[in-house]
Amino acid sequence: MKLKIQKQGSAIHSDLVSAVGWNVFNELYSCSDDKTVCRWDMSGDAGGKVMDLDTFVTDMQWSPGANKSNAAGNDVFVVSCTDGTFKIVGRNGRVEKSVEAHRGAVISLRWNSDGTALVTVGEDGALKVWSRNGMLRSVLEQRDVPMYCVSWAPDGDQVLFGSGKELFIKPLNPGSKTLKWKAHDGVVLRCDWSALNSTIVSGGEDCRYKVWDCYGRLLYQSAAYDYAITSVAWNPSGDIFAVGSFNALFLCDKTGWTCSKAKLETGSVYNIAWTADGTQLAGSGGNGSVCFGSILDHTLEWDKIAATLEEGTRIRVRDVMSESVEDLDFRDRVIKMSLGFGYLVVVTATQVCVYKETNWATPHMFDIKDVVTLVVQCRTCFLLVNSAGCQLFSYEGRQVCAPKSPGLRPEMLNAQSVALSPDTLAIIDRSTSKTVRFLDTSAGKPVGEEMTHSMEVTDVCLSQTGSTPDRKLVFIDRNRDLYITPVLKAATYKLGTMVDSCRWNDTTDMLAAMVDQRLVVWYYPNVVYVDKDLTALTKFVKDGGFGKVPQLTYFNGARCTVRRIDGARIAASASPHIPLLYEHMLSNQWDKAIRMCRFVKDNSLWACLAAMSVAAKDLNTAEIAYAAIEEVDKVQFINTIKNIPTEEGRSAELCLFRRRPEEAEAILLQAGLVFRAIETNIKLFNWDRALELAVQHKTHVDTVIYYRNIYLEQSQRAESNQRFLQYAQSVTVDEQAVLTKVEQEKEKEASRPGARRYK
Repeated sequence: MKLKIQKQGSAIHSDLVSAVGWNVFNELYSCSDDKTVCRWDMSGDAGGKVMDLDTFVTDMQWSPGANKSNAAGNDVFVVSCTDGTFKIVGRNGRVEKSVEAHRGAVISLRWNSDGTALVTVGEDGALKVWSRNGMLRSVLEQRDVPMYCVSWAPDGDQVLFGSGKELFIKPLNPGSKTLKWKAHDGVVLRCDWSALNSTIVSGGEDCRYKVWDCYGRLLYQSAAYDYAITSVAWNPSGDIFAVGSFNALFLCDKTGWTCSKAKLETGSVYNIAWTADGTQLAGSGGNGSVCFGSILDHTLEWDKIAATLEEGTRIRVRDVMSESVEDLDFRDRVIKMSLGFGYLVVVTATQVCVYKETNWATPHMFDIKDVVTLVVQCRTCFLLVNSAGCQLFSYEGRQVCAPKSPGLRPEMLNAQSVALSPDTLAIIDRSTSKTVRFLDTSAGKPVGEEMTHSMEVTDVCLSQTGSTPDRKLVFIDRNRDLYITPVLKAATYKLGTMVDSCRWNDTTDMLAAMVDQRLVVWYYPNVVYVDKDLTALTKFVKDGGFGKVPQLTYFNGARCTVRRIDGARIAASASPHIPLLYEHMLSNQWDKAIRMCRFVKDNSLWACLAAMSVAAKDLNTAEIAYAAIEEVDKVQFINTIKNIPTEEGRSAELCLFRRRPEEAEAILLQAGLVFRAIETNIKLFNWDRALELAVQHKTHVDTVIYYRNIYLEQSQRAESNQRFLQYAQSVTVDEQAVLTKVEQEKEKEASRPGARRYK
């Protein structure tokens, strides 16, 4: 990815350009110290002077407009002025309102995400919040030194500002505590807070830019440059940001590393503005010029296909196996593209084109109205997110549904807060950030139970293979802990700590994560719900010099790609036999799976086979696999299960093996095997539940008391349970009668229709 400077605009301004801003019509407005406001088009051609001002402008921003169709109420911009006022100006240059805001210059201002509030900072050290119409709401902060920059938090409940060498996060709630930390060794000149990834970037007179999380923890610090950092701005997608300095413009990844550097002849870049679709930016120069840049050379890879955005309207597709090259040309500029599962989805300003890797000549196409901010793919469909909401489409271009959910805020969705699988869509509820909601991809309605965590969830990811009952969600919380849970019924299990990123395999149920600067691959993550003891055996760990904050960008087959913090990509591989094992499991070819494990002679492979076979209820394979890893006690237990005559009885025992006693009891009661349900609770020493079942079904009360007496005698304890003391007085316990009843129950179970020993 690189930044290409398309044009350094003709100097229609005669003095320093202090601020620039794009509106929803992709027109750029520039404000200069020559006291004029001028208009530009996307190609960098001047559109003439819009208005004259009677004061100098320090900052500007357009009121947020969702899209062109409803921009009528948002067709204004606000400018901060050195005379202590800010002015609300229409698109035609007419000043709608001028507000006396500060003593001294108003240095910076920002609208909140929905354009209902405006925050300003100035030379007088005041931080003020105003209504859309310019009415003062509150003075949030008053300091003795000027404030040079300000930005809203993603949720609009807090304000970030810089004063001196420090950054502050000030809640709008008067009773809340202000977060404060030293950010730079010089004055903080610029800051910006991304609405999508909740990450802060700041620049200062110490000639560095830094990346922070929303709690003030340093994530990245640049090297010291030759000149002060005079501007920073997040791309609307939250994936990259731009940094301006003297005669230089940097394009940086969200983790902080520099993707591209452009040398300019503009002097200091005092302000940076992105278009709504995030494809272009503009910078205001200290010598009176305006520079225009676009994002090119963005490359995506999947399997054997690589797609590169060569120009704004052209994508080059390469097949590395056949060495064939295809050029895809579009009538409009490319806004988004996504490659995966054998399909390339390209979003332009007016339409969506869907290409299949076997046919690049005839894509499926359909028109769109709003700017698409996110594309997420799975095996059978893809998700488009824009300001109007979310839409699911098939790869034939047919709209499947438009999912809707409480707390769904499309403008705040990114690749970390949304996960898609063939049958399920998972979305983080931004109202709390602790809840993940699941929606059906066929109708867009809720499915399963919503998952609520104790802390804020930052990343979600859904498994890609299997059916809905097998679907698993993994998520990372604020503490960077990694958890897994089934979608239909939440049962959270912690997999790791200090996790930077995670990713499911595209074709199997393998899970990869960057854990404490190491690559960890769980060959069969479902093992935590089958046999937790095998978790360590089914895990692959690799140290590969991945450095800090590595990101998983690709995981297909046995191959992984990890991107380091400096942008370098490192290829890594897990065991190539695991995908083959999945193939044998899905086709029920257990004999082939056993032969492969015997040939490879790897305990991790045997452990995976053992867990897979237990999950599939193939006891013969499970017995062989557990024997190979010398789990003698489990082999003996499996042999005991095989002797149970009924399918329901075996299923219940397997549930016990998987540590699910409630599920085992439910299976037995539904099958009418009351005695076996009572016996199961007795074996688990769950005496109260065993007695409750016996009383409820009016059978085997004496049996429960009999085994309870044996237990107390062997443990040399006296009865203290009041319920057992009560029934011991009214129920006669005859040892011979109890043993006879037990034998009769076993014979009755063995004579049930279809009852036979497992083969």
